[in-house]
Amino acid sequence: MCGRFQLVAPLDELIESFEVDVPTFDSWPVRWNVAPMQESLAILRGAEGERRLGPLRWGFVPEGADDPGVGSRMINARSETVATKPAFRDAFRRRRCIVPMTGFYEWRGETEGPKTPFLIRQPDGAPFAVAGLWSRWRGPDEAPLSTFTLLTTDASPWMAGIHDRMPVVLDAEGVAAWLDPGSDPARLQALLHPAPAGLLQAIEVSRAVNSPANDRPEVAEPVPGGERFPQAPPGPAETAQQTPG
Repeated sequence: MCGRFQLVAPLDELIESFEVDVPTFDSWPVRWNVAPMQESLAILRGAEGERRLGPLRWGFVPEGADDPGVGSRMINARSETVATKPAFRDAFRRRRCIVPMTGFYEWRGETEGPKTPFLIRQPDGAPFAVAGLWSRWRGPDEAPLSTFTLLTTDASPWMAGIHDRMPVVLDAEGVAAWLDPGSDPARLQALLHPAPAGLLQAIEVSRAVNSPANDRPEVAEPVPGGERFPQAPPGPAETAQQTPG
């Protein structure tokens, strides 16, 4: 599963990277530790085919739900069953979205002691796209609530050393197909696979990330002498952090 992520890219970089046509706001704070039931940004396709970037709450609430609190249990959707599971199948057909992030966190279970957190990101720290679904819920006498969930798939071989699941990461072609209402189910299912080798790396980070209250740069800093998967040289963003000022 994916239970925490970050989005620290500037708004103008997101607009350029994901070819956004209509941002629905003028500014958005960087977030180092986004938790379920909090808002983050998502890209939806508008009625005229435009890409709209705006905030949604993380934790999918189906349109027919009695209680919006169900969203806390629906932060992820398994790609293997998303087309048939009643809670998600309509959104899979008609309400797909992209969730931009600059990294996600995962915890490795240990034989003894607390779990070890890792930040999984691109080596250069650039934002990437994760496949999502969105919903708009309105209860009796309630304001509309727009929510999203992240699609997950089996972990890639190196990621399996940390956790057995990971978010579905899409390249530019995959983003276009995922947002296209004309994409057939077979094409969509073909997108739901682990990230290719070399795209992401995992870096051991501080256990301060365990608390959602810690939403600051320190939670994403590599632990001195910590582990890294797969073995690779530091990315430019990390090198810059480690260079004496």
